[in-house]
Amino acid sequence: MTEPGSLEPQFEFDRPVLRPKPSTWFKHLLLLGITFCTATVAGTLFPFGRFDAFPIADPQTFGELVNLFISLPFYYLVLVFAAVQNLFADPANLIYGLSFSVSLLFILISHEMGHYIACRIYRVDATLPFFIPTPPMIGPAGTFGAFIKILSPMPSRRAVFDIGVAGPIAGFIALIPVALIGLATMETVSPARLADATGTLVFTDPLLMRLFALGFGIDLNFGVGNAFYFAAWVGLLVTALNLIPSGQLDGGHAIYAVFGEKVHFWTGRIAFVVMSLLSIAGIYFFNSPSGLLIAVILGIMMRIPHPRPVDQTPLDGKRKLIAFLTLVIFALCFVPFPIKIS
Repeated sequence: MTEPGSLEPQFEFDRPVLRPKPSTWFKHLLLLGITFCTATVAGTLFPFGRFDAFPIADPQTFGELVNLFISLPFYYLVLVFAAVQNLFADPANLIYGLSFSVSLLFILISHEMGHYIACRIYRVDATLPFFIPTPPMIGPAGTFGAFIKILSPMPSRRAVFDIGVAGPIAGFIALIPVALIGLATMETVSPARLADATGTLVFTDPLLMRLFALGFGIDLNFGVGNAFYFAAWVGLLVTALNLIPSGQLDGGHAIYAVFGEKVHFWTGRIAFVVMSLLSIAGIYFFNSPSGLLIAVILGIMMRIPHPRPVDQTPLDGKRKLIAFLTLVIFALCFVPFPIKIS
């Protein structure tokens, strides 16, 4: 994801690009290191790992319900502490957690460095990637992703397009081997055991996963996710969200560069309305509340204006072909209801 800063109309595009200082490197590497730790712990916890989230509770009175909520912070700290202990007590747990975090960060770093390198090519000032660590389970994967902040004006629509699509394309390429490893090592369960799994989260498989599964002869309805599968699944979700044609998401940059400001304005609003309707349908018909979060994100994004590049020259045919390929990538990654409750 890219996030532009304040833009100045007068800007010399032939000047040297700002280079990160040692203190800047330290700040960004520190965030990356913290994210690595939180993602490793998150990889061992529900819903991606082997350990359940909280003890099952069924409060019968209002007082019991209040006591449960008061106790949640304590339960959470105990859970995280136990998860860290398990990481170092059993090498298998550590390997599983690292398989998840390293794979996921490989995808996220590839995505953000795609943006960053494209910025350097166009001599556009941008920060190093900011990684966003979250407490395990609060951000289920231990992170809310990453972004770079663009600090100078975009020289052209071509630059907007190249910088915008470089991230999701790089991340998509990076997640392919992770997904293949996840499917190659996936275990399956019997239909009887699957029928007993009630009250659990079900991850909806994007089209790419389903196509790869056909090649491995795997029925994903009976597959048991592993660290590589879940890392690739999160990577696919991140790629799909970024490619939605709205605001300053990567898909919004691409739409603006290809079709211009007016089309960009309307696609953002159409995407919000469509996703809002899908989220309501998801709750009632598929027991999936996850579409609401996507609708909220799009509601915020459509209110953020897109910066106007200096050169308004339309894109060439080669980039329009790449735009079509990014649309294919979006179709391979996107699912309207990522998570269902069985």
